[in-house]
Amino acid sequence: MPVPYSFTCDCCGKTYNEMPLCFGGNYPEYYFSIPEDEREQRVELAESLCVIDEHFFHRGRITIPINDHDEDLVFNVWATISKQNFELRNDLWNDPERVNQPPYFGWLQTVVPTYGNTLSIKTRAFENEVGLIPTIEVIEEDHPLRHDQQNGISFETAVEKVQMILKEWHKES
Repeated sequence: MPVPYSFTCDCCGKTYNEMPLCFGGNYPEYYFSIPEDEREQRVELAESLCVIDEHFFHRGRITIPINDHDEDLVFNVWATISKQNFELRNDLWNDPERVNQPPYFGWLQTVVPTYGNTLSIKTRAFENEVGLIPTIEVIEEDHPLRHDQQNGISFETAVEKVQMILKEWHKES
């Protein structure tokens, strides 16, 4: 059984019952390049799939293992997907056999906080069971996000990353 761990944000002093470990955005980064008054006509967003003009995106999950903790650091992210694979994902949306699909190549379309420039780094998306978004694997050589995804981070590093993320979020709000 996990040991209860309260977490206090260094920036605002708010105390959480447990450290927030899941972060993500509602849109692919490309969405923000579309003028606000054009978004309704040019953007289609449904569940974890998005089409902007002729660009196709899907939401997935990057997991960073925390080696000395019983939970992981998770980023819900967006990646590009080819039109053909986008249509295939739609066809297989409720099919339990989708887990047998080969991975889909894509370019990351989310700024992952604390990891420098993550836009357009190479990824592969692996289908999960129905109801779960795909697992995103970073395949960009020599990128720190790939390193941490493959090797994990310490709990101390996770705390530092969460503090940095919350500090940025407080600046924006």
